[in-house]
Amino acid sequence: MGKGINRLTARTVASASRNGKYSDGGGLFLRVRDGGAERLWFFRYKRGARDAARERTLSLGPARDVTLAGARLLAARCREALANGEDPKRALEGQTLSRMTFGEVADAYMDSIEKGFKSDTTRANWRRSLGDGYCAKLRRRLIGEVETDDVMEVLSRVWQTKPVTAKKIRARIETVLDAAKVRGLRDGENPARWRGHLKHLLGKQHAKKGHHRALPYKQTPFFMVDLRKLDSVSASALEWTILTVARTGETIGAQRSEVDRERRVWIVPPERMKEDREHRVPLTGRCIEIFDSMDAYPSHWLFPGRNPNKKLSNMAMAECLRGLNVDATVHGFRSTFRDWVGDCTAFPREIAEAALSHLVGDEAEQAYRRSDALERRRKLMLSWEKFCFSRLNG
Repeated sequence: MGKGINRLTARTVASASRNGKYSDGGGLFLRVRDGGAERLWFFRYKRGARDAARERTLSLGPARDVTLAGARLLAARCREALANGEDPKRALEGQTLSRMTFGEVADAYMDSIEKGFKSDTTRANWRRSLGDGYCAKLRRRLIGEVETDDVMEVLSRVWQTKPVTAKKIRARIETVLDAAKVRGLRDGENPARWRGHLKHLLGKQHAKKGHHRALPYKQTPFFMVDLRKLDSVSASALEWTILTVARTGETIGAQRSEVDRERRVWIVPPERMKEDREHRVPLTGRCIEIFDSMDAYPSHWLFPGRNPNKKLSNMAMAECLRGLNVDATVHGFRSTFRDWVGDCTAFPREIAEAALSHLVGDEAEQAYRRSDALERRRKLMLSWEKFCFSRLNG
């Protein structure tokens, strides 16, 4: 490598693996991160009065898109602009920005992160919120040209009518644009940022966020009579969910291997739990009956869909409720259970919260209380089952 300008070679650019900055001279640098997985070109310069000149950095794009020769050409134009008293950023406007669209970058970003999602629902929600349904025009914009007006065009249509969805869309657009900047695909402030920016443009949302609709616990025994009359996988899954006070994702993702029939315990792995920790669920007699009845549907899933190689749809239990004309949600039965415990039993609060897999107390208290009170929770769940079937057995 030379000592002045053009110090790097194409081979060095392609093989550099040590994290850091590699100078090509004349203000041109190659930044290497993540052991060579990420290589970004940038131009460093000073602009302003001599005594008050500020050092600035201008991204020239990732090395996979911009060759060494291309980066040198852009750097030469930057130096020429400085010599003429111009701002290099203005001189290169339109030349340093990627030709990728927001949609292409968003799709690539989702491909890279979706393995970390806990459920298919989360994956689908990300795809839907950044898809053509909400972001059709934005998806066609070049990633480096996305501005505040583009983001506002998306959000203004749903900000008041779908407040929760709108907040998620904004946050996800911001995340994609941040990721694009890290990759060297755009410069400047993020037009989807909330503080000090969109907060002053979109205004306060007036729609109120509601709770999951829950069935009053006094009606639960009557409902269970109707539910037991149904003969379907979705009905069995719903009954299991109510008796174990599980979340939808925990039930439909359940595999037969997670159930220890002899010990009457269902072990839900951390990756399917909201708190990212294993949860042991004591199983009642009826739960064991449901488990055994699923032998009629050979599958490694406890509650398979029509295709035995696939799990039950996340909407199947909700459809079952609608078929019974019940104004409640599947998740709402967790609230039904909690109200019943508080109003009708003497079980301690922490046992009820543990049954719902909620964390109780501060970090110190959680660390001290290492036991999950499985057997005490078993007594609670047996009482809950007895209550749920009080009309059936009465």
